[in-house]
Amino acid sequence: MIDVRPFSSLGRFQNEWLNANHHFSFSDYYDPNRVEWGALRVWNDDTINAGTGFPRHGHKDMEIITYVRSGAITHRDSLGNEGKTSAGDVQVMSAGSGIMHEEWNQEGEDTTLFQIWIHPSNPGGAPRWDAGQFPKGDRAGKLEVLASGRSNNGALAIRADADLLAGTLNPGDEVTYDPEAGRHLYLVPATGKITVNGVELSARDGAAIKDEDRLVIRALEESEIILVDSR
Repeated sequence: MIDVRPFSSLGRFQNEWLNANHHFSFSDYYDPNRVEWGALRVWNDDTINAGTGFPRHGHKDMEIITYVRSGAITHRDSLGNEGKTSAGDVQVMSAGSGIMHEEWNQEGEDTTLFQIWIHPSNPGGAPRWDAGQFPKGDRAGKLEVLASGRSNNGALAIRADADLLAGTLNPGDEVTYDPEAGRHLYLVPATGKITVNGVELSARDGAAIKDEDRLVIRALEESEIILVDSR
């Protein structure tokens, strides 16, 4: 099953500094058919204007992954962490028993990112934050695990039965992915155009995938792809 969710069908929110597109029900956007997908609860496609951002606010019992597509985001939190995550790189935050944080675009250009929330395997626990650099050249022509609760091979750790993978593909490149039975997959090309098992996806479309023994992902254009595999 491959359920395509075109970018034009996503939920929308816009104010003077944020342009957000919601793959799943979020804030004032609600679609009973798009509440979550396995452990995946939120996938927001955000554009944050230069010199603006999210003021301090709290989270609890959620694994929050930020994949920066362009520009950079600067994080500060109640644990004393501070760091800047740039395009192509990833930050993760385990909200655990509770954390306050803020996210600012301190650059001279708009920042675009995917904000991805995944239900943790267990509630509570000490909150934590981490970030990592993942050069796009290192994942050319393949899928690389960037954040995971199932593998520690260089990926950022999350407390969820889930993986976040990414790859960059040239036109004509093809990669395969063999999920375990019963997994929920969500695939988004950040840029470009691809097919997955023959089904076409354009930039920023989403595809909810289940009960496919193998994914064959083929790039029709130069493409950057993000995949979440969760229980």
